[in-house]
Amino acid sequence: MSIKRIEPGSRMSQAVIFENMVYLAGQVGTPAASIEEQTKSILDKIDRLLAESGTSKSNVLKAEIWLSDMKHFNEMNAVWDAWIDPANPPARACGESKLATPDFDVEIMITAAKV
Repeated sequence: MSIKRIEPGSRMSQAVIFENMVYLAGQVGTPAASIEEQTKSILDKIDRLLAESGTSKSNVLKAEIWLSDMKHFNEMNAVWDAWIDPANPPARACGESKLATPDFDVEIMITAAKV
């Protein structure tokens, strides 16, 4: 069994594939942009990484979302709801947390299957 790493760096890989599972690192968007722009940027990165990993948003099993402040919940969800495959919604958690810098208001981590 081999492990494939996508965009590996000294600290982390952006995606790791093991067997039929794809694990994405937490993705952040354009710093200091609006919550909608950050979320859209993140989801574009997720689409790209999932495609490179041989899967798609239809195969997302779990999403973990962190917001810098829960006041962003509705705005983030408006972008999320337009992106997610409504026939295949993942299990999901969303909470408030300090993020890496004050310029980030949302971070999303995805686990998906390759089918």
